[in-house]
Amino acid sequence: MKKIIIAIGIVVSLFTYSCSKDFGDMNTNKKAATTAIPEAEFTNAQKAYVDLMATPNVNTNIFELITQYWAETQYPQESQYELTERNIPRNWWATLYKDVIANIEDAQKGISAKQTPLPEDVKAQSNSLAICKILNVKAYTDLVVTFGDIPFSEAVDINATTTPKYDDQKDIYYALVDSLDAALNMLDANYGSTLGDQDLFYQGDVASWAKLGNSIKLYLGLLIADIDPTKAGAMVKAASPLAFTSSSDNATLRYLSAPPNTNPIWVNLVQGGRDDFIPTSTIVNEMEDLNDPRMDIYFANKIDGKYVGGVTGTGNSYSEFSHPGDGLKEPNYPFTIFDYAQVEFLRAEAVERGFNVGGTAMSHYNKAVTASILQWGGSASQAAVYLLQPSVAYLTAAGTWKQKIGIQSWIHFYLRGFDSWTQQRKLDFPKLVAPPLAVSGYPVRYTYPQNEYTLNQENVEAAASKIGGDKVETKLFWDKN
Repeated sequence: MKKIIIAIGIVVSLFTYSCSKDFGDMNTNKKAATTAIPEAEFTNAQKAYVDLMATPNVNTNIFELITQYWAETQYPQESQYELTERNIPRNWWATLYKDVIANIEDAQKGISAKQTPLPEDVKAQSNSLAICKILNVKAYTDLVVTFGDIPFSEAVDINATTTPKYDDQKDIYYALVDSLDAALNMLDANYGSTLGDQDLFYQGDVASWAKLGNSIKLYLGLLIADIDPTKAGAMVKAASPLAFTSSSDNATLRYLSAPPNTNPIWVNLVQGGRDDFIPTSTIVNEMEDLNDPRMDIYFANKIDGKYVGGVTGTGNSYSEFSHPGDGLKEPNYPFTIFDYAQVEFLRAEAVERGFNVGGTAMSHYNKAVTASILQWGGSASQAAVYLLQPSVAYLTAAGTWKQKIGIQSWIHFYLRGFDSWTQQRKLDFPKLVAPPLAVSGYPVRYTYPQNEYTLNQENVEAAASKIGGDKVETKLFWDKN
């Protein structure tokens, strides 16, 4: 897999108009940017997407707190599911719509408008448009699984309407599946793409994007397995053979050591000088009970020779508990949005659901756990020893298949709180309960942004009523167990 290191000072590359001799243009800045290069707009969308998933900033992304990887120190409101004080739903919503989806759609328009007389250029253009579609599908899916009904058919284009209607979440989901299939059918790995170095994951490599697209299709299929097993089974069967086959396929963005392209974890915790987070006893105790070799990577600062987690939903003293691992707070620490371990957990789940992906649930589970330990910096021997433990081995670990896969994928998704939250809602493991001081039950969705009630009141109120109430406890269409 080709991965591209972000160039220093990532900015949108721009054309400039040549100087005009018209005296009337003297007040016009001839050096001002006028037209953005569409591939660079895709870069901006990609970077904004990964930053959103990686950041621990409590104004935007609190999924590390919801999934009880981290607890807070002096300000525990977000661990108590207080969403509106910092406008968290609005910031998540706005980033995906404005910084990701709008940039992707602008990139698509610009790529489509290019004159491409040569057949190979036409193919490269088509591949680039397909890659844009794949990332767009993922961004819209994240909005749907966060909120439910959302603006879709009338979204983004403010020239058409500033009060877009909210489409049905299930209809959107199936439309996204169709869009993903269309994108995959457009891809032709015999040709390149116009993205090149502007693609921060794969440097425009079409075969790698085909694997990512099919991995996303596998994920989308299993997300609807409880409500549409026939459709889910067909999607899984088609996607699995073409999805990731090793960790070299991972979709990873490699940050730089110097601002402004550093990992948002470093930005918030190190550059910002914040001691706001500690690991929870929930994750620390689980990993300690399993003798998990990833503990020394996930955590730092042992207390009397052992890692000690704090209590979620309460204030905790930073000095009295363990801390997030030092290596995870490096400025150039990479962030992965989709990986081989995740795909193997999905394949294990598929086998248990009776879907045709080949192999056994145990074999895919073992591959997933091994890939996770290696990806986090552990060794193959550590993975082998870990999987031999009765508490970890697939045949002897406690609980149903949902519990076994749910616990191990939860451990793997550390730092990827959003993915963990979605997986936990689907499998219902681990069993995470709201803390005593929580302002609500355990969130299974975000509430709609408050400014939608001011700017788009009629449509948001209709959507809230339709889904069963604008509450964090309202389950979405796919989350029925």
